[in-house]
Amino acid sequence: MPVTISLSALSLSAPDGRLLSTDLDLTFGCERTGLVGRNGVGKTTLLRVIAGDLPVAAGKVAVCGSVGLLRQAVQRGPGETIADLFGVRASLAVLRRAEAGAASMDELADADWTLEERVAAALLAVGVAAPLETPLAELSGGQATRVRLAALTFAAPDFLLLDEPTNNLDHEARQAVVALLASWKGGAIVVSHDRELLETMDAIVELTSLGAARYGGNWSHYRREKAIALEAARHDLADAETQIAEIDRSAQRSVETKARSDRRGKGTAAKGGMPRIIAGLRKDRSEDSGGVNARIAGRRREQALGALSDARERIEILQPFAVTLAPTGLASRKEVLKLDDVSAGYDAAEPLLQNVSLSIAGPERVAVTGPNGVGKTTLLKLLVGDLPPLSGRLWITPDVAMLDQTVGLLDPGESILANFRRINPEADANACRASLARFTFRAGAAEQIVGTLSGGETLRAGLACVLGGPRPPSLLILDEPTNHLDVASLETIEAGLRAYDGALLVVSHDEAFLDAIGLTRRWRLRRSGGSGSSVRIEASSD
Repeated sequence: MPVTISLSALSLSAPDGRLLSTDLDLTFGCERTGLVGRNGVGKTTLLRVIAGDLPVAAGKVAVCGSVGLLRQAVQRGPGETIADLFGVRASLAVLRRAEAGAASMDELADADWTLEERVAAALLAVGVAAPLETPLAELSGGQATRVRLAALTFAAPDFLLLDEPTNNLDHEARQAVVALLASWKGGAIVVSHDRELLETMDAIVELTSLGAARYGGNWSHYRREKAIALEAARHDLADAETQIAEIDRSAQRSVETKARSDRRGKGTAAKGGMPRIIAGLRKDRSEDSGGVNARIAGRRREQALGALSDARERIEILQPFAVTLAPTGLASRKEVLKLDDVSAGYDAAEPLLQNVSLSIAGPERVAVTGPNGVGKTTLLKLLVGDLPPLSGRLWITPDVAMLDQTVGLLDPGESILANFRRINPEADANACRASLARFTFRAGAAEQIVGTLSGGETLRAGLACVLGGPRPPSLLILDEPTNHLDVASLETIEAGLRAYDGALLVVSHDEAFLDAIGLTRRWRLRRSGGSGSSVRIEASSD
């Protein structure tokens, strides 16, 4: 029997009962399918429904084969190790007793002597070399994701269900995930905003509140198809606008013709040239005819307005965002950041950063790159004053804003609009609304409480509050801004950053994102020796 996942008339609901999608009819086979859609549309919910973690709200899910789910975040239990993640703690304990000469004859007979070799191979496939006894608490976020992916493939399910598998991964680890999926022989459904990963998919499924659409081919093919759909929607919009204008002109001509006819009829009757009874009949017929014409015109106009509304909605969904921002006033050579022979870290005896001299002047766009755990977050803490330098001189413009991964500058208990007004007290109500609308927080969406937003929506709200004011900051610092974003939100943010004329310093492993924002330089962080050694920063033009 072929390995398949089939959805029939499936409806998805959020944990609060809000309906996300209805009447989903899809079939997934032994291919790699990228699942895309806006934040909050139900992508993660769909994976959990397929995996059996959540009940079906309505409809049916039929899974022919086994599935393994990689979640975005998993709580690590105290004392858990890599062996626990692979489900081999007991088998590993038998091997250890055998090595110590303490295993029973039954244990020796049942021992899996190739276990460690097979687990090591699974870990190596995702770029991890660590003993099975390693506590999960000692792994970085990126390492934990790779180890969980290795454990998932080790179990050899028929289908992989992967929820943002490249989040928090450096470039090398991302390439390991791409290579793993390229060699995977079963089926895979991958929720991702990583365009490099989506380029390797066999098909793209776009999930919206209206349903789901399947596009055979990878991300580039999907984008081409969407561009064609956008052009068709624009054509339909122009046709609907032309039709409404013609209906309105025709209706106006009918009104004017009837008015002239009525005036002539009244004039003839007043002169006695027409019997009163005939004049009355003509008046009735004229009024009946005018009423019928008005109703026909009204129906035509209503249909045309429906077509116009539909075309506008399709364009709003498909249209790439373009954002207009106020200028920062930053001069081309004005220095906004300078490190002069700075050393920093958490131990004065062994500083992580030593003798660093760097600067940013004018509207430069600088990427901070390097492997997971090398010290990129430590550098940002140094720059914004959360970590004082051990020696040397650090200066940063007071006109700076930072958006960390949690967007901590926003009050989660307040609405997006209230946060915007707090951050931009000089902006009036209309300006606040207009600025938020540019980042797609229109009307009631601006009233949403920040704590209820998805990760992508929160970052978009933070960017709107920081960049959308009357005077954006001269320097903007971003820490891994593309994590947890859907592609539509990502393109909104890229559009906003392209419109921003200040200096930008961004920590990111997403090369497509860095290309999109017009990167000019890189600061590459590398360890000068083994683990625990100091970090050097290499500056280069992009």
